[in-house]
Amino acid sequence: MAYKRTYWQDHVTEYSDRYNETQNPDGTITHTPVEGTVIQQGTPQNAQNFNNLEEGVFAADQLATEAARMAKVNARELDAEKGEKVTVNLTNSANYPFNNSVQNISIAQKKTKTDYYVDVEVVSVTGGGVGDFRISDKLLNGFKLAFTGAATAVSVICRVRGGI
Repeated sequence: MAYKRTYWQDHVTEYSDRYNETQNPDGTITHTPVEGTVIQQGTPQNAQNFNNLEEGVFAADQLATEAARMAKVNARELDAEKGEKVTVNLTNSANYPFNNSVQNISIAQKKTKTDYYVDVEVVSVTGGGVGDFRISDKLLNGFKLAFTGAATAVSVICRVRGGI
């Protein structure tokens, strides 16, 4: 339900702060306002108007709390998508078509699932072609990486994202 705003108005009279004093039998004094002509009727200061204000503050607080919670969720998901960057140097001492370049790669940001993505970008190659990259044995804290070509050394950057 949308908040219904109260437009508050001051109570404006011909005479402000003017009172009649009446002496009471118990020794106290009663002050009775003598306003004169009412120029503008003020908004009543009553439970209905104050409770409306309280409901608006409460709703705004609930909305702010939910917005903060969602911001944390979105930040965590964004961090998972941005991921982690790992530089890896793979070496191969076998003669083609054989290849022994498989290497265990550790990731610092431990995952909660193994459905993460690994994007591999070649930085440099020595001694032949790279072929394809093979990513295997995914775990929550790492995976295995190898290339299939005849190269003797390949330097790559792995971007690991998702899995959270």
